[in-house]
Amino acid sequence: MPPMPEELQAAPAVPQVQASAHGPMPGTDPMESVLVIRGEIGAPNLPHLPELPERGVGSDAIGRGAQLLEDLAVDLQPYGWRLAAAPGIDARRAASALRTDLNVLSDAIGAEEAPGTELKIQFPGPATLAANLYLHHGERAVSDHGARRDLAQSLALGAVRHLQSVARMTGAERVTVYIDEPDAGAVLNGTLPTASGYRTLRAVPAAEIRGWWSELADSLHGAGAAAVVIGADAEPGTWTKLATTALEAGADGLGANAASLTVPGWELLAAAVESGSRLWLGCLDAAANPPGVVEAVNAIRRPWRQLGLPDAALGALVLTPAGGLEGLSPARATAVLGRLASYAEALNQVRVDG
Repeated sequence: MPPMPEELQAAPAVPQVQASAHGPMPGTDPMESVLVIRGEIGAPNLPHLPELPERGVGSDAIGRGAQLLEDLAVDLQPYGWRLAAAPGIDARRAASALRTDLNVLSDAIGAEEAPGTELKIQFPGPATLAANLYLHHGERAVSDHGARRDLAQSLALGAVRHLQSVARMTGAERVTVYIDEPDAGAVLNGTLPTASGYRTLRAVPAAEIRGWWSELADSLHGAGAAAVVIGADAEPGTWTKLATTALEAGADGLGANAASLTVPGWELLAAAVESGSRLWLGCLDAAANPPGVVEAVNAIRRPWRQLGLPDAALGALVLTPAGGLEGLSPARATAVLGRLASYAEALNQVRVDG
């Protein structure tokens, strides 16, 4: 593993509420998205490297995430992205789009007088990549033990390269890595359909998923990541099992949507917060009218206080939309990010006053 660069030495976490977002943004202009993000949730919040899926093939989450794989290539087939001997033309476009986004972000940061020191990046985790990448014969990679093992190892290596490239190009001193696992629940429960759709694939044990996540988290920590966060979408019982697995794997934080959390989920999160973990809380449905600041603050504090957590611990929160912002108008996306920043500011005032 490459040595950890000095600029990526992890500093102590700042104990304050921050606003951030997931990768996807509307439109096709990376500079427009970067300026919106950094204008609305720049320092002291946590701006992110945007993704622009509306650009088309290669800018989708799986095509983009596959570009992080080390010594594994992909090409695009009618049924999806397939592991291949050499990158296809669509994979080369995906790699080019990622380089463009990083260059644009670097230029924007270089033009700022006070750019801050923090940045957040996001990519699909090993379970989700294995569920959505296909083998040469057309079945999902997760169906083959050796293939999913190779994918997890390849991602752990490539994620380090990506992290160090982001830090070098942007000058960010603290890079938080959010590992997005929307398909981990289906992988764990054995509900993922085969390529034919006539049956489902065999469940992958939680211990194997924990091994993938542990290898990835260890690699990123070793490369200087300020924090490694794992977010998994699943029905409540499965989410609780995945969240426990993520913490056992060494994740510094968990992603969850407030609307889908049950009492056991909140209790798990309370214990995690008390142990020093951060909670990335999806608290705003971008498609609905956003609640006012007072209403949103009360909605967040209600379960917090019911669990016995003090206001001083609110600094464990990172507030996000419940999902990506693709498909919204640029004006709407701007308003969503601005509202999140106002929620974070208000909660910080509560934290200090409390």
